[in-house]
Amino acid sequence: MELWSDFSALVSALASQDSWTIRQALAPNSVYVFSAIFLLLAGLALSWVYHSVPIVERYFERSVMIICYLGTAGIIFWGVIDRFVFSNQQPWSTTIPPFLFMVMAWFGAAYNIRVRTHLSFSEFRSRMPRGGQLACLWLDFVLWYGFALIFLVTTMRVVALSASNFQIVLGTDDTMQWWFLLSAPFAATLMAARAIENIQDDMKNFRSGEPLIRQGVIGGDT
Repeated sequence: MELWSDFSALVSALASQDSWTIRQALAPNSVYVFSAIFLLLAGLALSWVYHSVPIVERYFERSVMIICYLGTAGIIFWGVIDRFVFSNQQPWSTTIPPFLFMVMAWFGAAYNIRVRTHLSFSEFRSRMPRGGQLACLWLDFVLWYGFALIFLVTTMRVVALSASNFQIVLGTDDTMQWWFLLSAPFAATLMAARAIENIQDDMKNFRSGEPLIRQGVIGGDT
């Protein structure tokens, strides 16, 4: 009964779009239960999109990373010229780049789950029996899904806290911090989707007799 009450309060808070109410509704630990269900459903839907639309599969996270990287580099490059050539400095030139870098890192984490370039001990696992390899891949899924769940809940709370306190990006007049921070729970959803996509492929390979362990390559295609 309490779980249903917390869920109703969360739905009502989200519908109200009031940051303070949302912040209060995200406080109970029951939010982890709702978030786990959300990540499973959203992850399954996104994994279907990834499998069905190759251009999204290959380029979505990479495009976000490149845009953020170029934006960060461009702001810093112009900031140096502006300061040492024109003796001027935009007040936001040192505060916007860290936010862009964080967005790049969060989306990069989701992409690298897919290409398995995080620590995966491929050399060690390739020498294990096939059943052991599958067990390790399931362990990867559980760990990444659990990480995405914790990341989603904690960052949603940070977003709500930032919005309820009207935190503005330093050096700007009306650019809110939560606009950037909201990309974190979105990236957490992508992480869960990539983990689900990987385990779906792993089970398919296990049934078909295809190799289970492949060496991940940074920058390689999915």
